[in-house]
Parts: sequence; C-alpha cells; structure tokens
Amino acid sequence: MSALLWLLIPFCTGITAAAWAWGTGRRTPGPPDHDTWEDLDRYQRLRTVLSTEEHCTTA
Repeated sequence: MSALLWLLIPFCTGITAAAWAWGTGRRTPGPPDHDTWEDLDRYQRLRTVLSTEEHCTTA
C-alpha cells in the first residue's frame, strides 16, 4: 500500500499542474512568441552588456 501512495503523490502533482495550466490559459506548453532570431539577438546583446567591465564598478 505504501508503494501505491508514493505513486499517488506525482500523479496528484501532475493533475494539479495540468489544471493550473488549463486555468491560466496555457493550453500548449511553450513560449508565446515564435521569433527565435529576435530572442537570440536580444540574448547576445544582453551577454555583450554584461560582459563589459564597466557595468559593475564600485568606488
């Protein structure tokens, strides 16, 4: 019986996550936008800004 109880916990977690996703309107898991190149450019700009030495200097 205790083995079945351990299987019940992930099952209930999955059901709860599915209900939450359905309730919030995320029927398909994935990002809302599909413009991968724009996301990649934004990521590269962010890496460039964070890699400079000037962004975090203390007096």
